[in-house]
Amino acid sequence: MLAIDRITSDPNMMNGKACIRGMRITVSIVLNLLASGLSKREIIDLYPYLEGEDIDQCLNYAAYLAEDQLFTI
Repeated sequence: MLAIDRITSDPNMMNGKACIRGMRITVSIVLNLLASGLSKREIIDLYPYLEGEDIDQCLNYAAYLAEDQLFTI
């Protein structure tokens, strides 16, 4: 398991959603941008205070959460 030390959650910020390094940008925002086809570079251009490692950890966090999930379509 890779370390996920850039993802934080604070019940007093963004309703406790997973955020990046305590900033008001949620993991879900980054994942939605990636799912929409934006590249890591494009996301950093939109949010210059993000780093490439932040985006990588968003993906690792999503993979970790999805690993034990069972769902049907």
